[in-house]
Amino acid sequence: MTRTPPPTCVIVPGMRDHVPEHWQTVLAHQLPDSRTVPPLTEDRLSRDAQVSALDDVLAEVSGPVVLVAHSAGVMTTVHWAQRHRRRIQGALLAAPPDFERPLPEGYPTITTLRENGWTPTPRKPLPFPSIVTASSNDPLGSRDRVARLARAWGSRLVDLGAVGHLNPASGYGEWPRAAALIREFG
Repeated sequence: MTRTPPPTCVIVPGMRDHVPEHWQTVLAHQLPDSRTVPPLTEDRLSRDAQVSALDDVLAEVSGPVVLVAHSAGVMTTVHWAQRHRRRIQGALLAAPPDFERPLPEGYPTITTLRENGWTPTPRKPLPFPSIVTASSNDPLGSRDRVARLARAWGSRLVDLGAVGHLNPASGYGEWPRAAALIREFG
């Protein structure tokens, strides 16, 4: 009997620099054969460049894939899914930002996001199973807006409570629940 290989987790970070203490970085070190979309050195704010970088990593993986996206990486993932067809076993979409509302100071403006192709946010159902996690106090996306995106994408919503943006600044380095959610995809 032929066994299906375990899925390769493809980590899709947001647009900020990769942080060693981030739960995605910790998870990548814990998962055998995971891949991470590398940070861009040019066109960091370009949706097309981010989507292309994800597609390049996926082209290197021959077996089943589970996407593990955080923040703007969620937006990269949903934009990628609108353009490309590849069998994805599932996607964990953690703390998606709301690019259609003003973000806190230090983040790109709505105009900058629009000029770089990020808006409007796709609202078609994703062609693969997905879980969206929401925080009740995320400064980059209200729980209600994230819940509406999850419904539009056909995703199961998991309410994490008050976890901020689920990043080191919010107190999240290691996040063991990520591995449990990923296991739900087989």
